[in-house]
Amino acid sequence: MSEKPREDEKLSFKEQILRDLERVKKHEEDQEEVNLASIKPQLSSKNDQSIEDLMEDSLSAVEDIMRNAPTVPTHPSQDLPASPADEIKRETLTVPSHPSHDVPSSPAEEAVRQAPLAPSHPSQEGPSTPSAEGVSRPTPGPVSPRKVEKEFNEIPTRVAVSYKTEGQKEVVKKEVSTSQPLVEKKAVEEMPATPRRSRRETVKPVKKKKSHLKAFFISLLIFLALISAGGYFGYQYVQSSLLPVDANSKQYVTVQIPEGANVQEIGSALENAGVIKHGVIFAFYAKYKNYSDLKAGYYNLQKSMSTEDIIKELQKGGTPEPQAPSLANLTIPEGYTIDQIAQAVGQLQGEFKEPLTAEAFLAKVQDDNFISQEVAKYPNLLESLPTKESGVRYRLEGYLFPATYSIKESTTIESLIDEMLAAMDKTLTPHYSAIKSKNLTVNELLTIASLVEKEGAKTEDRKLIAGVFYNRLNLGMPLQSNIAILYAQGKLGQNISLADDAGIDTSINSPYNVYTKPGLMPGPVDSPSQDAIEASINQTKSENLYFVANVTDGKVYYAVTQEEHDRNVAEHVNSKLTQNSSSN
Repeated sequence: MSEKPREDEKLSFKEQILRDLERVKKHEEDQEEVNLASIKPQLSSKNDQSIEDLMEDSLSAVEDIMRNAPTVPTHPSQDLPASPADEIKRETLTVPSHPSHDVPSSPAEEAVRQAPLAPSHPSQEGPSTPSAEGVSRPTPGPVSPRKVEKEFNEIPTRVAVSYKTEGQKEVVKKEVSTSQPLVEKKAVEEMPATPRRSRRETVKPVKKKKSHLKAFFISLLIFLALISAGGYFGYQYVQSSLLPVDANSKQYVTVQIPEGANVQEIGSALENAGVIKHGVIFAFYAKYKNYSDLKAGYYNLQKSMSTEDIIKELQKGGTPEPQAPSLANLTIPEGYTIDQIAQAVGQLQGEFKEPLTAEAFLAKVQDDNFISQEVAKYPNLLESLPTKESGVRYRLEGYLFPATYSIKESTTIESLIDEMLAAMDKTLTPHYSAIKSKNLTVNELLTIASLVEKEGAKTEDRKLIAGVFYNRLNLGMPLQSNIAILYAQGKLGQNISLADDAGIDTSINSPYNVYTKPGLMPGPVDSPSQDAIEASINQTKSENLYFVANVTDGKVYYAVTQEEHDRNVAEHVNSKLTQNSSSN
């Protein structure tokens, strides 16, 4: 295969059409020069003819030119001679009268109908020899036309040429030139019928579109990945900010929260004090958790506290004035004896000014010098304090108010006991006058209240029980309370069986045996609560002399006579002796 056809294959169909049109135009101009050269001698020899004869001769010459128009050489791949049928079909094709008619209906159709023809070698390019069946061209005269080199496309193109007069040459040229845009426009419109190579080229924009879509999805995935990564690290950062500043720190920091401070201001104060990492995150966390009850005051906080721990402290409320930080809390439940209080003190842990042990506590509450100092300090409270000769186990039994106490670095056993006495004095201060109006001492009131604390659980029952004790005291009857006997035995506050509780030794030789001795014990048997104290001051008056509590539900049953009381005991106590234990 020659080089020329290979180069033609590289061209697009549109480019081939444009190139062929250019070649046809060039061939047409050369052919016009040859025809004009052949017509001029004929016109000069027939000057005496009439105009009509001249026109007929010109038309005849044009027809001869059309019949003898050159044909396109065959393609190298079509070296076989055409069949007679093909030759006849080629000669009988109608030539359009206008150059615009030469444009094929569609590129694909024209390519199928007319096989491309080209010379076998570039050196063989030139006008093809007319077929033998064509009419021979008349000799125009001595004018010999110059040889014109012609290039033909693989696809043959038929161009119609018609010349009436010499003045119409310009019209024909213009028509040919104006037909080119039509060919281009039509070729563009018929792009779907282009060869395979051209179709591949038209796919490029689709590929480009797909590449753009792919790039968009990749960018979207990268964006989402960045957002996810940012959210994850942001969450971790917030969680880290809520953790303690220093988990191993034992140091206390005093922080003041001003009155009317909002959450942002509280966060800033805590951050400046170094107890939280970020005040802004603290504010957002408090708002997210809806913590709006943060109180003002002075607080002793630690760097080892988390944000949640700090918020809980702020909800409790601070102190009006700065105080020493608390290292531990000591909680004394209502009804505790001194022995039980000493055990609670011994369980405290921390680096204190002096060891806080149970033994040290019991030794201090029996120290006469210390007790004398406290009597002088709290005269209203301790003026009726029982003496050692009264038979009491501990002189300060019942005088240590049950509450929660803050243990500081400077706390000592002595300061702790003093704080408990101060709390009891503060509780009784509003009632000192009422106690005197009942002809009772503080020691007597606390003794009754210590029994009421254990015998009743509800306020109404405690008032009724206190009324029963007062009725018995007024009648000179023994109180007959098991609570006092259990204290004398050292079992008060311990878990004992109901059988042991019902079968206690009421004959025990003890100043606390209120079964054999009328009146009160020498002192309280436990630390009564404020409720028991107030119930003993404001007792409910009645004629009841007896009471017993159901050991299962705690309901108290009262009686005026011994017979009625015995029935209540049999029903609500003796029938329940199968129960395992009872707590006193």
